[in-house]
Amino acid sequence: MAPVSNTVVGIDDDQRFALMKFRRSVKDVVKPEHNDHYLLRWLRARNWNPDAAEKMLRDSLKWREKWGVDELQHWEGPEILQKYFPSGSTGFDKEGSPVIIVPLVGLDVWGMLHSLSKSDVIRMVIKHLENYLAIAQKQALTHGPAALQATVIFDLEGFSMKQYAWKPAAEMVFTLLQMYEANYPEILKICFIVNAPKVFSLAFSVIKKFMHEYTISKIKIYGSDSKKWQAQILMHVDKDQLPVFYGGTMVDENGDPKCSLIVKPGGKVPKSYYSKNSDKESSKEYTRVTIKTGEKHSVDLLCDSDSVLKWEVGIDSHDIKFLIKRTGEDGTESVVHGPRKVSEGPLDIGVLPVTGPSTYTVIFDNSSSYLRSRKVFYDLLITIPTRDLNISDEPDDNRR
Repeated sequence: MAPVSNTVVGIDDDQRFALMKFRRSVKDVVKPEHNDHYLLRWLRARNWNPDAAEKMLRDSLKWREKWGVDELQHWEGPEILQKYFPSGSTGFDKEGSPVIIVPLVGLDVWGMLHSLSKSDVIRMVIKHLENYLAIAQKQALTHGPAALQATVIFDLEGFSMKQYAWKPAAEMVFTLLQMYEANYPEILKICFIVNAPKVFSLAFSVIKKFMHEYTISKIKIYGSDSKKWQAQILMHVDKDQLPVFYGGTMVDENGDPKCSLIVKPGGKVPKSYYSKNSDKESSKEYTRVTIKTGEKHSVDLLCDSDSVLKWEVGIDSHDIKFLIKRTGEDGTESVVHGPRKVSEGPLDIGVLPVTGPSTYTVIFDNSSSYLRSRKVFYDLLITIPTRDLNISDEPDDNRR
């Protein structure tokens, strides 16, 4: 494949000098296809500091070797990932970049992580990223450097926090974010997050702590009003490159407006795939309390820095008022979540960004009931994800 033109425009003299210095410092590790446009990705990610960019690039090349990234094109992956990993591309944006669509509700994190290793899921994400980068490189030959980035649509229709409040799922999400930021800088042109429910703003406030500002600035979040987000997408992508569902004119061979034959929808992983010893979570022990009529039960959690408060709450019957208060060092109190009702049924699972030093008080309030006591069970935790979630970018040996 012929290289993309090495002509760089739009940078000033200081930036061009930083590029020259950076190119000299990494000449022992770069390949012929690593032209100036490639090097600029790392420089921009490190604010034009050539020394910091060199460290970032060298660390990434070591990571690629460790994960065998260049050989993953020959890796098929477990059947589960081939069948149930949601993603696809229907075309290109107006500058020739690939348009990637991810129907996130089709990602059954619970099912996947009960059926295969986290490393296999990470390998599949890496393989998809590498495939899209290869497509972008090919597109750049005829469309120029603007095609080297990707336009992404994350569809959050049906999104639930429950799966992602589960510790192994959270670990995987944070690992993927860190992997992306460290090894794929400046490949994102724009990201449309559509059909985002209100609860997603809570999730995003947590995950953006692990993202660089230049990545966050490229993310546009929209609710369920399709007229608004379709109009924005169509400013970047022509209709004939998009499924009907996303504002375009494309359908697949079955006439599906979401083009499910092209954009794999994923889906629930059958339990027949689950590993025999994967039910440890189901034996989890909760703190159980009986809250008498007219009374409250409070749990204080100390927070010493930027962290995340996670909860799993259930009630045996009826409902109970649930709220969270914050008390700062100066004694100032404020309600930061709720009050709202938690009812019998599925566990109420959630996360809340918290700051310290402060005390967070989780309150189960039965004071308005004069007839029934309430039996509540819960698991509460304040955690610093980068410290306590055991994030690792080390691949395991369970290659399939």
